[in-house]
This record gives sequence, structure tokens and C-alpha cells, in this order.
Amino acid sequence: MQLGIRLHDVNAALGPECRSMDARAAKAREEGFSCVHLAFAKVIQGVTFDDCALTEGLGMYARRVFAGQGLDVAVLGCYLNLAHPDPAKLAQIQSRYYGHLRVASVMGAGVVGTETGAPNEEYKLDANTHTPQALDMFLRGLEPVVAEAERRGVTMAIEPVWNHIVYDADRAAQVLKSIGSWNLRIILDPVNLLYAGNADDADAVIAGAIDKLGEHVAVVHLKDFVREGGALKSVAAGTGEMRYERILRFMKERKPFIQATLENTTNDNAVEARTFLQEQYDKL
Repeated sequence: MQLGIRLHDVNAALGPECRSMDARAAKAREEGFSCVHLAFAKVIQGVTFDDCALTEGLGMYARRVFAGQGLDVAVLGCYLNLAHPDPAKLAQIQSRYYGHLRVASVMGAGVVGTETGAPNEEYKLDANTHTPQALDMFLRGLEPVVAEAERRGVTMAIEPVWNHIVYDADRAAQVLKSIGSWNLRIILDPVNLLYAGNADDADAVIAGAIDKLGEHVAVVHLKDFVREGGALKSVAAGTGEMRYERILRFMKERKPFIQATLENTTNDNAVEARTFLQEQYDKL
């Protein structure tokens, strides 16, 4: 596997001079990572990342920065709400995705990644989030974005998350079938499929996701979880309850050289988390 990190988790506690995209990329490589999850707005300061900012030049510059450090961009993140109920706002959001797809095609990002939203302006779990109607809203929002990905030869990848519209493996499989595009893939984050009600059965949940989505998985996110106040809290890999054997075995046996980016790390534990996962992987 090729282990990476969210770039905005690198150097986040240091001074402004160490928070540039360039400095973070250099630090990520120094810490032994081979790829990154990139969110432009979180690593380039002083710019409003609307459509105007998403130029071919930005893509070429980013390509040069990461290639210079021997890093790939596994995921170019655009985590906006494709089920926004306001048609005008939804059109703006879709346009932002089109811009990210344009930049991704220039810089050579592995996928443009997205979560799957909620049927409200606040982008939060409510009584309607898991309904068929919410899924229909998301599909309508996603379909033209995937069509643009096809035109540009870029891969879109959705990330199922319990609190969002696509909350489990069955619903993710339904989206893949409904859209029916080779340019739509899955970012599999095992912890994001868990909540307080199924965490005790985490291994079975992960096994089901691998069975139903495995062939469509393009990237894996790796983190851990602890229970706090009746809910799950995401933490760095190796610092919680997560058991990694099943997901790592899947990666090792069926996904040669797959990119997997760490989440919820800090400057103090990122290298330790990477080492922990690599050791677990090597033992299999």
C-alpha cells in the first residue's frame, strides 16, 4: 500500500510560514508519506477558492510542487453538498466540482473526492437524510458532475459516511448502479461507516462493505475511533478501538499499491500512526 496523509493535517500547529502548500508537501515527504489528500482552501492562505481560482495554472503549479517532493495527489477534495435543496446554490456547488475536475485533469490527481451531503442547507444529519427522497436529490446533483468527469477523463469518488445520505455499503452500491459510470468510484473509510449503534459489529460492517464495494474502491482512508458521550469520535490510527486486519488484508491481497491516506492525525502522532499501520500490514 502507499500511505499518505491529509495535507492540511501537516504542520497545522506551526507558524504561518510553515502552512503553505509547498512547506506542507515537503514535511509530508520528510515524514515518510508517498501521497496526499489535498484540499486547496485548507493549504493555500489568503485566497477565496471559488470557481475563479480553479485555473489550469493552479493545476500545473500543484503538479510541480508534489512531483518535486515525490508525492502523488491521491484525492483532490471537494466536499460540498450535492443534495443542497436550493437549485441556485446547487448549481454553484456543481460548478465548483467542475472546476476541481478541470484542475485534477491538469495536475494528475487520482480522484476528485466527495462525501454525499444532506437534504438541507446546514449539511447535517436530520430525519430526512437517510430517506429515498434524499438519495434521489443526491443522484440528481451527482449525475452531471460524473458526466463532466467522463468528458475530462477524471475519476469521481464518493465517500460513504453514516451521517450523510450515502450512509452504508448498500446505498453506495445503489448509487454506483444508478449512475452507471466507470468514472465513479468509492473512497472507503471504514470508520465513517460506523456509529454508536453498529460499532460493536465493526468487523462485520467492514466485511460487508468490502464484499459489496471492493471492486469499486479507488482509495482508502485510515483512522481510528473512540467512544465519547454516546457517540464515536475519530482519532489517529492506533489510538482507539479500530481493528485493522480485515481492511489491511483486503488492501494487501486485492488492491496492490492502493493509496491510503491517514486522517485525524496531528504533528505529534502522524509518523507514529503511519508506522503502526505499516507494521500491521507487513505482518499479514
